[in-house]
Amino acid sequence: MRQIVLDTETTGLSAEAGDRIIEIGCVELVARKLTGNNKHFYLNPERDSHEDALKVHGISNEFLRDKPRFGAVAEELMAYLAGAEIIIHNAAFDVGFLNKELDLAGHPAFTRQVGKVTDTLMMAKEMYPGKRNSLDALCDRLGVDNSGRTLHGALLDAELLADVYINLTRGQDALLIDEADAHAVSGIVTRIDLRQFTLPVLLASDQEAAAHEDVLLQLDKASGGKTVWRQITFSAVA
Repeated sequence: MRQIVLDTETTGLSAEAGDRIIEIGCVELVARKLTGNNKHFYLNPERDSHEDALKVHGISNEFLRDKPRFGAVAEELMAYLAGAEIIIHNAAFDVGFLNKELDLAGHPAFTRQVGKVTDTLMMAKEMYPGKRNSLDALCDRLGVDNSGRTLHGALLDAELLADVYINLTRGQDALLIDEADAHAVSGIVTRIDLRQFTLPVLLASDQEAAAHEDVLLQLDKASGGKTVWRQITFSAVA
């Protein structure tokens, strides 16, 4: 499935209160690789941005005056997104605005036209509970260079989120190459039957076993005899 990383900028925080989308950025991934087949729109929202929103995105009302309205690009946008998995950070916010814009333009709801929506904010909250999981925080945590992000911009943020998503879903990349990556590298996936190998069993030496037992005794003493392995041993004996 194609994956499209999507971000929007808006005039404010509430689509229901009349705020509108002013920018949409989309970055395409195929087999977890950037393709360069991206989409980017600036839009005339037919209203001014709130002062706080201007401080976030820096896109002036004057700049947007001659830009197309959402209805003029809706078919092109949704044809590009059709059937794809859409990856969004805090998806409820962007999808809420997209649904409102689509409704105003006489188009079906967003989720009816795409394959699925994946929320990287929800993913991050599960992986890093109790921590900050903003896009900037994830870039810092995952080693994604966001030094060029002085203001929010839909296309730049979508590009950063693509890198963040790849890192969030990479798994044990030091040990394994997933099937999609293997296809992208060579076009061939080789499956190895591990049953053909006989793996040696290396037992601990008497010295190593004694050192291990000493550590267990120290832990048992520190816990007042409440270590789990002692309780299991005593239950088994009883």
